Amino acid sequence: MDLFDESIVPEHARAVKAEARAFAEEHVAPVAAEYYESGEYPWEVLEAGMDAGLVAQDLPEEYGGRGLSLQAVLGMAEELYRADAGIALTLQLASFGAEILVEHGDEDLKAEYLPPVANNDQLTGLAVSEPETGSNLAGMTTTAEREGDEWVLNGEKYWIGNGVEADWLTVYAKTGDDPKNPYGNYSLFVVPTDVDGYHAEHIPEKIGMRASKQAHVTFEDCRIPADHLIGEEGAGFLALADFFNHGRVVVGGHGLGLAAAAIEEAWDFVHEREAWGQPISEFQSVKHDLADMRLDFEAARALVWRAADRVAAEEDPGYWAALAKTAGTEAAADCAETAMQLHGGRSVLAERRISRIYRDVRIPVVYEGANPVQRDLIYGQAPR
Repeated sequence: MDLFDESIVPEHARAVKAEARAFAEEHVAPVAAEYYESGEYPWEVLEAGMDAGLVAQDLPEEYGGRGLSLQAVLGMAEELYRADAGIALTLQLASFGAEILVEHGDEDLKAEYLPPVANNDQLTGLAVSEPETGSNLAGMTTTAEREGDEWVLNGEKYWIGNGVEADWLTVYAKTGDDPKNPYGNYSLFVVPTDVDGYHAEHIPEKIGMRASKQAHVTFEDCRIPADHLIGEEGAGFLALADFFNHGRVVVGGHGLGLAAAAIEEAWDFVHEREAWGQPISEFQSVKHDLADMRLDFEAARALVWRAADRVAAEEDPGYWAALAKTAGTEAAADCAETAMQLHGGRSVLAERRISRIYRDVRIPVVYEGANPVQRDLIYGQAPR
């Protein structure tokens, strides 16, 4: 069964998508269950992905990357998440946030920090969410105060991919206190993880995506050079919003990969198992369930790929990104739920791939802006 019809994929993205599929089949799928059970960080798979040219390669060629397009990264996401969401997230988080530096940083800062990531010598990450605040970008409390030729950071960040493993993070912090302009109070910074006052520890085990590690990060009088400010002071919210428009399209692809995996598991199971003297697949209700899964998947996939083109062209990007993220991740949740029902009692066995998928799909509906927030964005930004 091949659910990823290539005709919807722009021609320039097809080769990279094929590379990702081959890599996923050889390096991800065979070890997915093992890493899910152990909860270990998949260093060996990550290094293999680096060798294959599939990690951090959306960074521009001038800094050592391949300059992969949004559509190419989306195609990779479909293939990698179909094989295993936790390992896939680790691979795609290796350069998470570096694109903000590409778009908004000055040349000296980019020249120092981007090549090591593009050349796979360093890992990076993005620190936005906090223990008490997730989707409210104007509610973050971590501060950065200017003292002479330094910025001093204090506060906490939570759910930070590579918070422990990264060499540097892009950090979103409060630099102003204007109640009339709450979104102008935030800025972005490059923060090396080896500076004094930076502390990170892994968050306790999650129910899903266990091969991906997130951290609780604290800043205690963490001092960085003044020139580590990315772009203009107070412009952090707008830069982050632009970054998330691209990221949410890719998260839609996370959902599509998971949805495809759920459909595959359900299809195989109902055609192999018998009840009342016939294959389960012969029952009309089962056929309808499988048909509904395909309806959800195909509708979501058409929307996500259309959104990728719109966002890449900067055509109502916030609206299309929110549509893509919501449709893709909710198709995954719906397909996984139906697949669990079709598996019956066997669905709850930890050794079953469908039980892993079912737990994994609970996570993308939350990260990069919970889906209720996406619905606010869809309503608020819909073209009129």
